[in-house]
Amino acid sequence: MGGRVVLAYSGGLDTSVAIPWLGDQGWEVVAVAVDVGQPGELGADVARASELGAVEARLVDAQTEFAEGFVLPALAMNALYQGRYPLVSALSRPLIAKHLAAIARETGADAIAHGCTGKGNDQIRFEAALAVLAPDARVLAPVRDWDLTRDDAIEYAQQRALPIKTTRSSPYSTDDNLWGRSIECGVLEDPWHPVPEDAFAITCTSDATHEIELGFEQGVPVAVDGERLTPVEILNVVTKVAGTYGVGRIDMVEDRLIGIKSREVYEAPAAMTLIPAHQELEALTLERSVAREKRKLEQTWADLVYEGLWFSPLRTALDAFARVTQQVVTGEVRVRLGTTAQVTARRSQVALYDTALATYGEGATFREEDAAGFSRIWSLPSKRFAKVHGV
Repeated sequence: MGGRVVLAYSGGLDTSVAIPWLGDQGWEVVAVAVDVGQPGELGADVARASELGAVEARLVDAQTEFAEGFVLPALAMNALYQGRYPLVSALSRPLIAKHLAAIARETGADAIAHGCTGKGNDQIRFEAALAVLAPDARVLAPVRDWDLTRDDAIEYAQQRALPIKTTRSSPYSTDDNLWGRSIECGVLEDPWHPVPEDAFAITCTSDATHEIELGFEQGVPVAVDGERLTPVEILNVVTKVAGTYGVGRIDMVEDRLIGIKSREVYEAPAAMTLIPAHQELEALTLERSVAREKRKLEQTWADLVYEGLWFSPLRTALDAFARVTQQVVTGEVRVRLGTTAQVTARRSQVALYDTALATYGEGATFREEDAAGFSRIWSLPSKRFAKVHGV
């Protein structure tokens, strides 16, 4: 056993423990951290990988790539798994796998490793992506293959005086990126136990409210309160502002890909503000049959990405559909922030809404006399069936 292995390194407990464990098995570890918008000093975490025994440690800045190539397509499809989870971690895994595969080729590595457990979705997401991107590479999963519990990992780290942050008194496992934050383990594993306030990091409890205006061009958010920003800047600004007013907390029982139910807690202020704003702008600008079909396909898109099938031909085809629909999704949306994000106003130069048609007041252009004939024709099939078969 042995050779060179590229490890998806986050600086957290599992991947920190994985470095010396792989070293004990004779592997030379190249630790790779992919920056998709994690808070804190990721550079310091990467430097610590060498202390843990990595022969090389790299930091890849992928924030722009993540925002433009992964978050924006998710926003275009209003992607929410089970109608609630905005795919925070699921979106980052294929991007991380892409960089792992590229560095494995560059360094001549024999294997690629991740720190996922056997109960989670991420093992499938990484391995399904790597099956496409690096089909000849061996995939290692030290934590899963070693059958390491979280307490075991903490004890292993303490026995070897490894420089890790996680302790038994603070046992949460978190994953952060520009789109949000996932929080697991500890008391959160009991669905009857309320989420402790100390589990949250980017949202606050607040009774105050605040309004922001979001500008979109062809489905892409381009401005906040009239100021044009890059996608990364918009995600950061909306996360900070919406999180201040408590927007984006999600506490749900989730159906995991591997077949078990899991209590999951997320903070996603940007996602839970931008998605409803985008949905409302689509309601104003998309033709009825297109909007109806898109709503059906949105769940398919979310399921594919949740299940690790980013590199599937169906996801690619659905993205092509989404790009066509987004050509008309341009305008402004006003959102009131206060525990949730509530859309209070929307406008577009290409809106299909026509006040003259919709109004019940003077100046209406809708011909009321046309409705009676339409109603008779619309109900004709049901009327005929009832006459033949009864109701």
